[in-house]
Amino acid sequence: MAPQEASSRPREECGICGIYGHPDSAKLTYFGLYALQHRGQESAGIITSDGARICEHKAMGLVSEVFSEKELQRLQGHIAVGHVRYSTTGASNILNAQPFTARHRDQFFAIAHNGNLVNIRQLRNELEGKGSIFQSTMDSEVVVHLLAAASHHSFQDAISETFRQIRGAYSILLMTQDKLVAIRDPNGFRPLCLGRTSNGAYVVASETCALDLIEANYIRDVEPGEVLIIDQDGLTSFFPQEKRTSSFCIFEHVYFARPDSDIFGLNVYSCRKRMGQILARECRVDADFVMPFPDSGNYAAIGFSQASGIPLEMGVIRNHYIGRTFIQPSQSMRDFSVRVKLNPVRSFLKGKRVIIIEDSIIRGTTGRSRIRSLREAGVKEVHMLISCPPTRYPCYYGIDFPSQSQLIAANKTIEQIRDFLLLDSLHYLSLEGLVESTGMSADSFCLACFTNTYPVAPDTGFHKLALG
Repeated sequence: MAPQEASSRPREECGICGIYGHPDSAKLTYFGLYALQHRGQESAGIITSDGARICEHKAMGLVSEVFSEKELQRLQGHIAVGHVRYSTTGASNILNAQPFTARHRDQFFAIAHNGNLVNIRQLRNELEGKGSIFQSTMDSEVVVHLLAAASHHSFQDAISETFRQIRGAYSILLMTQDKLVAIRDPNGFRPLCLGRTSNGAYVVASETCALDLIEANYIRDVEPGEVLIIDQDGLTSFFPQEKRTSSFCIFEHVYFARPDSDIFGLNVYSCRKRMGQILARECRVDADFVMPFPDSGNYAAIGFSQASGIPLEMGVIRNHYIGRTFIQPSQSMRDFSVRVKLNPVRSFLKGKRVIIIEDSIIRGTTGRSRIRSLREAGVKEVHMLISCPPTRYPCYYGIDFPSQSQLIAANKTIEQIRDFLLLDSLHYLSLEGLVESTGMSADSFCLACFTNTYPVAPDTGFHKLALG
């Protein structure tokens, strides 16, 4: 991804996928991770077990770059856990690639984590004070150390003891030599679902699109606060903590999840279309056509067009063949990193009044370059509608906008953002409209990035936490 493009969009958190009971578990996990690639593009890894022997492979890069057919054949076993990562805590290097593995006495653990632990500073300090030595800067490693400290308990009691000490957002897959364990935080910030293949193998994944690719049937979501142990005896479910009000991350529906996934019981495609339909009701703008910047605003743009009667057009064309890196041009080639991905259809756009539908504005730098390219193509008017409210507050639960200084809506008024982006008008979907698009109640969601009301309080100075 181009550097400027990468810096101005919210980053996906991580994606996890695990298999229990399939002789080709590594390959199924590979395809599951392939479907979840949008959730993390820095590193990928898979760990397998045949009940005794452990095999692993992880590296920096995309799933297709990290794994070859030869590597997958080497990863033998009927149990597998895999991870694709974008770092929200911890440095971006191979030491922090997941799944993270450790041995304690005669017990092996592999852990794949999506989310952020918000009391990591306290936990690390306590563990280091007792002699723990950390191998990485990931918050996920804390889980392994807590499990080791509780190893005098039964396995189930050790898990209960461990997760009663942890606060924050976590959808976790934990693998031992003979078990696959799915664990979700009591608020349910991040998604996690359970499925089963035609041969009876169990699948646990961040999104249902991973189940679809490997032809597994969706059974249900792993419930908030649930620990689900999968082994030769089948499924064992228990809840080590008291039930809490759910705090589902609404940004999964706005931006992160694939539109073909069902998240928190809601289809993402349908939610995004409804966001556009409600935008059309809340904001009336006269224009020749409506268009998205592919692919972020596609589905809200469809909904807006259908509700408003304004035609939908594709005024910019996306180049789908951009690798992770490319040779940078000279400084004189302004905004090359944006133009290499999206190019305006100049003859079509000239003299037109255009409505742009976007899913969010985080930092604003990419949006300004894109609007400038439309102006240079001769567009007469540019109006932008955003299918969520202004993002003004940091996320502590696994999304990479951890500082208000990075959020344009925290530092500029809507009128100032409009001027910065070179727009004729700018409108955001209301918070009430966003919640309405889901069909659920507002208290089902974490809305902290819009409201500054956090369901789980983080460590003091969490957003400044420097772990490497």
